Amino acid sequence: MNTIVLSENSNRSSILFAILMTVLAIVGILAIYHETVWSMVDTWYRSDTYAHGFLILPFVIYMVWTKRQSIAILNQQPSPTALIGLLVLGGLWLIAELASVQVVMQYTVVAMLPIVVAAILGYRTMYVLAFPLAYLFFAVPFGDILIPPLINFTADFTVSALQLSGIPVYREGTFFSLPTGNWSVVEACSGLRYLIASVTLGTLYAYLTYRSLIKRIIFIAFSILVPIIANGIRAYLIVMTGHLSDMQLAVGVDHLIYGWIFFGFVMLLLFWVGSLWREDRIDDDKSQRNDGSRIKDENNVVSIKKTVLITGSVLAVALIWPIYAAHLEKDINFVQPEFNFFHSDKSWHLTDDPVSNWDPIYIGSPGKFEAHFINGEYKRVSLFITYYQNQRQGNELINSGNVLVPEMDSPWKQVDENVQSFMVGSREITYRQVQLRSYYENLLVWRWYVLDNDETISPYMAKVMLAKNRLLTENDFGAEVIVATPYGLQPDEAIPVLQQFLKDMLPGITDSLDNVNKQ
Repeated sequence: MNTIVLSENSNRSSILFAILMTVLAIVGILAIYHETVWSMVDTWYRSDTYAHGFLILPFVIYMVWTKRQSIAILNQQPSPTALIGLLVLGGLWLIAELASVQVVMQYTVVAMLPIVVAAILGYRTMYVLAFPLAYLFFAVPFGDILIPPLINFTADFTVSALQLSGIPVYREGTFFSLPTGNWSVVEACSGLRYLIASVTLGTLYAYLTYRSLIKRIIFIAFSILVPIIANGIRAYLIVMTGHLSDMQLAVGVDHLIYGWIFFGFVMLLLFWVGSLWREDRIDDDKSQRNDGSRIKDENNVVSIKKTVLITGSVLAVALIWPIYAAHLEKDINFVQPEFNFFHSDKSWHLTDDPVSNWDPIYIGSPGKFEAHFINGEYKRVSLFITYYQNQRQGNELINSGNVLVPEMDSPWKQVDENVQSFMVGSREITYRQVQLRSYYENLLVWRWYVLDNDETISPYMAKVMLAKNRLLTENDFGAEVIVATPYGLQPDEAIPVLQQFLKDMLPGITDSLDNVNKQ
């Protein structure tokens, strides 16, 4: 009898020590990658859209606590093979760090936490805690990439609904005009905040309310679709309220208040409907106790030494990558080299008169070159070259803060964008063609990125190129080339002007970029 009691006490001490080591390993991971972790917390604090991140950890701790009996009856089976997953995630974090892709860095750090559980406590324990551990991913402030398609959907839905209501609408991009006033769908109207709140709460609700995987998936799918459609209805109702009140109601902060009230009603309706098919939970712990494969084996006690060894290995593998990233860091006192532009074509002359009062906006401390050219009496082109070296978070070529036109408080608006290309000699140039419009002038803008000696129009490909260059050659040079010219009624008027300018000036632009890259 004493032998059995001692064995049970030994098992209990072993699992409690393993849990303590798991918690310490998780804290160690968060400390090792503290800059990445802090970037998430800082976003929660600054952005109302992602403020829910503060609630994720308490939710997860509660869900893990409800699983404590399930964990207690499992054998602790450390899994050294999980270190391979940790190694892969660390390498992915390094690549994301080199490319300055913060959201990937954040996801990889969160993904390390389930791997830590598997390495120290075993895959069975990780499986029991699968949902709480997966729910941690909602802490990552992800979703900005969804803003453009959400804005477009909301604009399409609103305009279509207005037309079906018999109201004449003139649309230009995300801007549209009614007889009573002008409207635009901006970031705050995209519905991203509603979507994230709905999915975060809907996923938790589905887990707590249903046992069937199919029902959980269906409810989560509705928690995605409903807020998107509801946001379109919300936008339509707000525009209709403004229109019918002769722009006296729902044209200021009050329309945001109406939006949250409407969203709250929709969420309550969604959860009420979902409750009609709720499934009462059975005693999972009892069913697991009756499952002989999951009962703890008193003879299978993992030694404290082995637990400490696997915990140390976890922290050692995690520490490799930040150390190597620090090795690749450049001098923080780096100064951008000066850009010198020389061109041999005599048909284009420098002028002090810019084509407009428009300038692109960039964050950080990039090198900038701006020049304005005239060819004959009517052909005028502005050239903007912005380049980064020693790129880091907040001082990088590809960043959401680098924009052609700010969303608010700008006389300019972007009305169209598409991808075009044309041949300059034997070289094909692919660029993004953007139409900008102000009250007094229209601009046609062509833009593309240069990473070392490669060109692309895709910000995602630019990130990949940056990571490759930093990893293989330690070169992180990146630039954006922009040419702009005015036009009257149709943008096609300006296309020959920009084509002629690039045919004449592109060799000089390329040589000048090569020179500043080599400095």
